[in-house]
Amino acid sequence: QVQLVESGGGLVLPGGSLRLSCAASGRTISSYSVGWFSQAPGKEREFVAFINWSGWPTTYADSVKGRFTVSRDNAKNTVYLQMNSLKPEDTAVYFCAARDYSRGGNGQNAYEYDNWGQGTQVTVYS
Repeated sequence: QVQLVESGGGLVLPGGSLRLSCAASGRTISSYSVGWFSQAPGKEREFVAFINWSGWPTTYADSVKGRFTVSRDNAKNTVYLQMNSLKPEDTAVYFCAARDYSRGGNGQNAYEYDNWGQGTQVTVYS
């Protein structure tokens, strides 16, 4: 199993930016596809972004298209989520999750993933 640790969350004003990191250990992240999910208080965990094990394709929730970018640096065993033009409604705990490259699915469902990080809080306040 791969272990995942998110970092980079924090407090930011609307319009600001954050870069979240998902650092892997135990296994090389290069053989895993990775998804980012968010969970606001009292809400279900929601899909945010996906990057295939090969680096392509990437997919995004409609609410973040054009603002968020997912990328990976296999040499650093890390996947990133660049978050720009942040809005108050982006406030949530953000989780990264990994699934083995051999698993199918579009990567947008939490049940597709076996490995999860502990989450990092993002708060956008006005």
